[in-house]
Amino acid sequence: MTPAAPLHLLLLLCLLGGRRLRGEPGQGAGTWARFARLPYPEDELFLYDTFPAGFLWGAGSAAYQAEGGWRQGGKGASVWDTFAHRAAPAGARQPQPLPSAPAGGDVASDSYNNLFRDAEGLRRLGVSHYRFSLAWARLLPNGTAPPSAAGLAHYGRLLARLRQLGVEPVVTLYHWDLPQRLQDAYGGWASPALAELFRDYAELCFRHFGGQVRYWLTIDNPYVVAWHGYATGRLPPGVKGGPQLGYRAAHHLLQAHAKVWHLYNDHFRPTQGGQVSIALSSHWIKPQAMTEQDIQECQKSLDFVLGWFAKPIFIDGDYPQSMKNNLSSLLPEFSDAEKKYIKGTADFFALSFGATLSFQLLDSQMKFHQLESLSLRQLLYWISREYNKPKIFIVENSWFVSGSTKRDDAKYIYYLKKFIMETLKAIRYDEVDVFGYTVWSLMDGFEWHRGYSIRRGLFYVDFQSHDKKFLPKSSALFYQKLIERNGFPPLPENQPIDGKFPCDFAWGIVDNYIQKTANTTPSQFLDTNVYVWDVHHTKKLIKVDGVVTPKRKRHCVDFAAIRLQISLLQEMHVTHFHFSLKWSLILPLGNLSQINHTFLHYYQCFVSELLRVNITPVVALWQPMAEDQGLPVVLAKYGAWENPETVQAFVEYAKLCFKNLGHHVKFWITMNEPYVRNLTYTAGHNLLKAHAKAWHLYDKEFRRSQKGKISIALQADWVEPACPFSKNDQEVADRVLEFDIGWLAEPIFGNGDYPHVMREWLHQRNSIDLYNFHLPYFSEEEKKLIQGSFDFFALSHYTTILVDWEKEDALKYDHYLQVQMIKDITWLNSPSRAAVVPWGLRKMLKWVKSKYGDVPVYIIANGIDDDQNMVQDKLRVYYIQNYINEALKGKEFMQSLYTESTSINFGIVFLPFSPPLDCSFHHLFWCFFLFPLSVRVPQTSVHSSFLFCLHLIHG
Repeated sequence: MTPAAPLHLLLLLCLLGGRRLRGEPGQGAGTWARFARLPYPEDELFLYDTFPAGFLWGAGSAAYQAEGGWRQGGKGASVWDTFAHRAAPAGARQPQPLPSAPAGGDVASDSYNNLFRDAEGLRRLGVSHYRFSLAWARLLPNGTAPPSAAGLAHYGRLLARLRQLGVEPVVTLYHWDLPQRLQDAYGGWASPALAELFRDYAELCFRHFGGQVRYWLTIDNPYVVAWHGYATGRLPPGVKGGPQLGYRAAHHLLQAHAKVWHLYNDHFRPTQGGQVSIALSSHWIKPQAMTEQDIQECQKSLDFVLGWFAKPIFIDGDYPQSMKNNLSSLLPEFSDAEKKYIKGTADFFALSFGATLSFQLLDSQMKFHQLESLSLRQLLYWISREYNKPKIFIVENSWFVSGSTKRDDAKYIYYLKKFIMETLKAIRYDEVDVFGYTVWSLMDGFEWHRGYSIRRGLFYVDFQSHDKKFLPKSSALFYQKLIERNGFPPLPENQPIDGKFPCDFAWGIVDNYIQKTANTTPSQFLDTNVYVWDVHHTKKLIKVDGVVTPKRKRHCVDFAAIRLQISLLQEMHVTHFHFSLKWSLILPLGNLSQINHTFLHYYQCFVSELLRVNITPVVALWQPMAEDQGLPVVLAKYGAWENPETVQAFVEYAKLCFKNLGHHVKFWITMNEPYVRNLTYTAGHNLLKAHAKAWHLYDKEFRRSQKGKISIALQADWVEPACPFSKNDQEVADRVLEFDIGWLAEPIFGNGDYPHVMREWLHQRNSIDLYNFHLPYFSEEEKKLIQGSFDFFALSHYTTILVDWEKEDALKYDHYLQVQMIKDITWLNSPSRAAVVPWGLRKMLKWVKSKYGDVPVYIIANGIDDDQNMVQDKLRVYYIQNYINEALKGKEFMQSLYTESTSINFGIVFLPFSPPLDCSFHHLFWCFFLFPLSVRVPQTSVHSSFLFCLHLIHG
């Protein structure tokens, strides 16, 4: 984003309701319309900024998930102990353990016996606060007095250690682990008696620990406790009492929370000065369509999950009207006195958002036929609108990785990055008052109904080791750096640079399908008969017998389409035009026995007309296509590039093109973007030999007279390690680069043979996995033929991919290279899900230089698809602007790095396949760097669906 963009966006946000918010029930319904109107892609861009000074950064854990020690220190049993130990009924889903892992949370992360280990993890992260929960059954084994001295001492030691580290405790009184005795004696939260018992337990905690605790949370996620504990029975205590019992349990939870808040407010706040709230979880929901009905259904969905508890506490002491309208007698009623007692019983809004509720524990009926979403930012804005702009403390947030993932948890990092960035946007763009963030969780633990099948910790715990080995993951390093910087401060490499391109900078477009217009040759030049039009009767043409027209030679003016295309190119002020010939059109049989002179003449006319208007043609001989791989049918039928005879056929075809077009073409591409993922090793072997022979043919027979240049164009998307701190991920990225680019580049631009990495990897895979990957060998003569068969390094660059060595998603795991493809979900994406990552271009240029020296580099194509239904192609504009800027940075970098070069000429050619719906940006850009303002390009100007760009870096 340019420096002016955030200011521009803020102004737009103000116009769209970015003023100081005053919330009340129902005001949140405006959230969906507001965000639908925000400018695209500006609002989707990553925000480089920092959080307000004093922002709280923390990590959290829950007692049952982490502590273990379930029989130590006289601890009583909780409903979770009972639930995890009992045999699963037929068809029921129980928590999934790892092989040899302990049942449930009996041991878990063993935090009870590793207090100082956990504290050291907090110190390494540099957090300001640590959220943890007290185990009710550890402090009161029977649920009521007398307290356990061992339990009090344990939490006293933890608080003392946090005080030594300067870490603020955020303490949860109840995180789902109700003492089993209270469930057996009273029926748990189904009984109103629990509210008073909970008050007694809270009083014990305030009295013993309150002097050291500034933030208290009464209950975590009452929705899950009530609905899945007492209505569906999916979670402890496993009571399948139906909706009525679930709503009754929630009623008692709200009463219990209010009692504890008033207890603290009346008796402990004056001396302890702390704050009390309740941790409310929520999902986010988006409408199926932007209709008033669907938006109201979304509002209802949030009412039934978050508003169920938030509205009584933060607004008026009563349930949302939508619940009262829909549930009738199922929903208990509060008396006026109870409403007054519950209203205002929170000193801040404590929000949980993440995997536990969203996508896992949200019942389908709570969605009201709408769509779940992971937009934390929109949820934060909705809360501000709906609940009178409370101060918000995010007390739980993150995602998860597979239970088999160890320390390189790339997927977790990018979800964390997304959520934190969205929090920053909510603060900076939407004026939401968020004052703290808590990642979940500090360490791997027992993940409730998912058991040990997933991991959510910043620190890896080896559950099968005796001492519960505790090691930082990549996410811990990421979070530590983020805390250190207080967000995402703008870095020099993320900032645009000012500068101008040289006067000889080259601009152009590409169209790989111009050959289709060749068949528009007027029919009268093929048919010499004369016809009359029967306008009165048949309305058809009637041939006049015995009358023919004299034959004449074809002229370039016969191809009307050429003149139209050339005029459009002139209006775009381009200097280069790149296109591919179609082998099968010129030589239908794949050899010289049948030459289609019509198409050959068409191409001759096209390139000559380009030169006439000072546009340089850049011509590719072959480009892979879905239809017959871009080859004549005969060659495709008999093995395509697998067949060595295709090599000689290509050389003959190349010679024909050089002979007929070469006087007009100064830039030749032998093979344009051979897609290596679809090539066999034998096909690639033959393709390289075909390229080399064509290069040598041109060098010996045509270069002197035609004075052109020739090379191969390789697709070169950048490959980035998913975990920037992982050596394993770096090795994987290097391996993928060698297989994707080095496979064809190393023989030509390197030592004449395939990369050592490829041979070593395939040898290893063949020996270990009993595969039979055969990478052919070149003879010494072939190596000499291929090595150095280039005049420049031509590459295409479109996007950047992330790779991880940890197997996370089987559908996106490449077993062949043992690599996991990962998405950074904060990146801007095109409609086809191609990531827009401008800095990847600069990294690719640097990689090529580091691998192959000061070779002249031509970036032959670069671009993105856009939504053709959009009124303006804003994504393309953003893509062009930022990739050009990275190219400018690359130019400056290479000039300063390779100071021994006497001169470095640098040019770029933009190549839109399809007409940009709004060309104003293109003309402004051309004007700024090179040209006077030009005429607007008609919307029907060019034929395809992508935008490409050609950079020319001459050494």
